[in-house]
Amino acid sequence: MDLVTHDVLKFFTLLLKRNGYVLEQLYSPLVVQTSPEHDELKTIAASCITRHHSHHYLGFAATQWNLFEKDNPPKVKPLLYVYRVLLTGIHLMRTGSVEANLLHLNAEFRLPYIQELIDRKIHGAEKGMLESNEAEHYRGEYAALVARLETEAAQSALPDEPACRDALNDLLVRIRLNALS
Repeated sequence: MDLVTHDVLKFFTLLLKRNGYVLEQLYSPLVVQTSPEHDELKTIAASCITRHHSHHYLGFAATQWNLFEKDNPPKVKPLLYVYRVLLTGIHLMRTGSVEANLLHLNAEFRLPYIQELIDRKIHGAEKGMLESNEAEHYRGEYAALVARLETEAAQSALPDEPACRDALNDLLVRIRLNALS
């Protein structure tokens, strides 16, 4: 289990910088402890989501893809991670909501190779390898999903700028004041 913590000001700043990672943390179903402020932040953060979050997902996917390609032979687990990132970004551009569970995402996207890769990861070795002839197929799928995310971002009804600054500032002040009392 990974436990990630941030100072509240840093977390809010990352939200305003269109960081998909903090959105995924905020909306994760895996919560150790919550509070009314957490619930309020989830409501506020919905108005922080913009079409420019696509840049986070495109950049993160490219970084993960480069790491995937460095492995020889390539491994299943990093490939699933790349696809999870891209599908999360596409879903976010379409709906304005965060979904980072690959099984849930694939129920929407119905990519036949995702379940097969998941099965290979679950039932095979943790660092299961791809066959050399498979890599080219997955390169094509990666390129298609990148193009799809770019298209979804261009067509998204999400705003260009976050509309949450004032609400975040108000919440920050209240959290800081409560910490002092």
